[in-house]
Amino acid sequence: MKRLAKYASHRKGVWVILLAWIILTGALSAAPSVNDYKVNTGENDLPEEAQSVVASEKFDTYFPDDNGLFALLVFHNEEGWNTQSFTEVDEVSKWVEEDSTLETIQSAVPFHQFPEQVKGDFLSEDGTTLVLPLFLKDNLEMDEVHDTVQSIETFTETALTSGTMVITGPAGIASDTIAIFSNADLVLLFSTIALVLILLIVIYRSPLLAIIPLVAVAFVYQVVDRVLGLLAKNEVFTVEAQSISIVMILLFGATVDYSLFVFSRFREELRKQGDKHEAMRKAVRGIAEPLIFSGGTVFAAMLVLLLADYGPYNSFAPVFTITIAIVLVAGLTLIPALFTIFGRRAFWPFIPKVGEETLEKNRFWGKVGGFVTKKPVLAGGLVLVFLLLNASQLLNANYSYNIIQSFPEEMKSRIGFEQLEEKFPAGELAPVNVLVEKESGFTFSSSELDAIEALNERFIGTNGVSSTTLPEKEIVATGGREGSRILSEDGKAVKFDIILTMNPYEEEAMDQLDKLNESKEDILRDSGLDTEEYNIYFAGETATSTDIRSTNDRDTIMIVVAVTIVIFGMLIFHTRSLVAPVYMMATILLSYASALGLSWWIFDTFFGFEGMSYRIPLYAFVFLVALGVDYNIMLISRIKEENRYFSIKEATRRGVALTGGVISSAGVILAATFGVLMTQPILELFMFGFIVCLGILMDAFLIRGMLVPAIVTLLNNWNWWPSKAIEQKNQKERE
Repeated sequence: MKRLAKYASHRKGVWVILLAWIILTGALSAAPSVNDYKVNTGENDLPEEAQSVVASEKFDTYFPDDNGLFALLVFHNEEGWNTQSFTEVDEVSKWVEEDSTLETIQSAVPFHQFPEQVKGDFLSEDGTTLVLPLFLKDNLEMDEVHDTVQSIETFTETALTSGTMVITGPAGIASDTIAIFSNADLVLLFSTIALVLILLIVIYRSPLLAIIPLVAVAFVYQVVDRVLGLLAKNEVFTVEAQSISIVMILLFGATVDYSLFVFSRFREELRKQGDKHEAMRKAVRGIAEPLIFSGGTVFAAMLVLLLADYGPYNSFAPVFTITIAIVLVAGLTLIPALFTIFGRRAFWPFIPKVGEETLEKNRFWGKVGGFVTKKPVLAGGLVLVFLLLNASQLLNANYSYNIIQSFPEEMKSRIGFEQLEEKFPAGELAPVNVLVEKESGFTFSSSELDAIEALNERFIGTNGVSSTTLPEKEIVATGGREGSRILSEDGKAVKFDIILTMNPYEEEAMDQLDKLNESKEDILRDSGLDTEEYNIYFAGETATSTDIRSTNDRDTIMIVVAVTIVIFGMLIFHTRSLVAPVYMMATILLSYASALGLSWWIFDTFFGFEGMSYRIPLYAFVFLVALGVDYNIMLISRIKEENRYFSIKEATRRGVALTGGVISSAGVILAATFGVLMTQPILELFMFGFIVCLGILMDAFLIRGMLVPAIVTLLNNWNWWPSKAIEQKNQKERE
């Protein structure tokens, strides 16, 4: 720390540091931006051994022509479709299948070739909605998917004079995601810059104190963007679009936070030292260790995500860890160098003068510290009750696995999905795909046909199943109708669909599929099929969601435990105590539960949201625990430092007073930057931004401002056990 402090404040060293960052930024400008390689949907999100993944691979093997990205063309006409309007749909169908020059289309239903009575099968019961399935080629780039969807929509607008057409399904969702995120990142970037600039000016009333952190952000942003771009280009890892939005916020918030910590301590030292270089040297010595540990906790927490089996969690880890590592390096080098170069002028018009008393400049937090240390039970008890009441709301929380509910209501793919949901039976939105495999090949003997028929009846008789698409056994014996073959070319697999009675994206449907997976062998035996010869596989949206749920549950438990253990260990190392880390970690965990519970109550009561995304609790945990513990580290580090010269009670009062202004300011700015996510068009980002914003404010004001100081006051010298006891013993021996 001494060497780092000396170099980061040296007369020549500060210019060397600034020059090094300028050269690094300039060199990386030739590298690609990460935005050129971000993806909107991740492939291989589930582990290879997941049942739905195994089932999908079986389908790909036996029915390769069914591969591709699925799209649904939803035609809606409130007046109903008739012979004349069918002609317009025929025109669209013919163009898609025969006339268009789109090479991305793999297959389409030849609606225009069907007789009138068959066309009626594609209509809803009330005759207002018609749906045509379409497959795009597999492994297309997202831009190709978007261009294809737009081309079909453009042609349809000219061909269709009655009714409307929107495209939903995976292809439609992918296209709309690209569209809504096309300008979202720029909006997020400029909104964050404007908000941070305004907050810094309002809080500190100094133009340079607002500009210098943003200059540091500009350097860090360029380096992070191009480093991630290089790694993504070389396929070291994939980068999801949503992760870029969150990383941008993390980058802004953390860089500005570290700037506040540095210049707050720098200003304090300028009131003691006449030389700006000596003042920064002492400031860095005081701030470097807690800064490294606070950044290290975020780094470690993000790194733990690599243990996850679920793809989005796993792919977030390298993006976040690289970002926070670069931010931390900037916090220890670039930021001190910039403030040293500007010196006292950075604080104009409120330039710190030698001899000023810092505590007198923090009267509000001085009063808070005095109240908490005089009445720790009352202060800590009030906060504790508030947090526990909020946390209890988690018992009522609902979680959603339906990604389309997170999109804006006016998004075309969501409109199409809701039209299908309203006009067609719920289970038909996404049937459960069933594959029955016999490695020796189906012979369709009378006994085998009877067993398949019994299997079909077994499924139909299952609670939650509406119907199946398996035809009569006479048709099964021929391999299915032309255009809807159910038998694979090698004769080893039969496929059909199960239509559920409930919405295939709801947890009730997932519970049903779990039961089907658990009872596969019983189903085969009850149908008269030998379990050694035959196998059953379930694929489709519900099967995938079921595996996502189980994988998410496993990852959440494991990561919560791992992050808690890792950060707890780091706190022990930092505080040299076995007592302080216990309440530091416990208060942060309680703060997380309180923020999540209170947010859910607000979502449910005031916004009317039916559920929050299943991914939010884990993401919120990692961010709130990692970022929230920063403020505890800053506070405890200062209390421990003051405890060298004052009693624990006085040291706590002084610690709250000396860190109160900077931590509350940092908390407000960090919370506001995450709050900018609420402007994004994705509901998942809105909820995540809201929860993290609320949690950070709780950490900065309630946990750090009242609860932790109250606990420190009550524990007295036990806070530093056993290091304090060892120090006292050594002191007595020296005496």
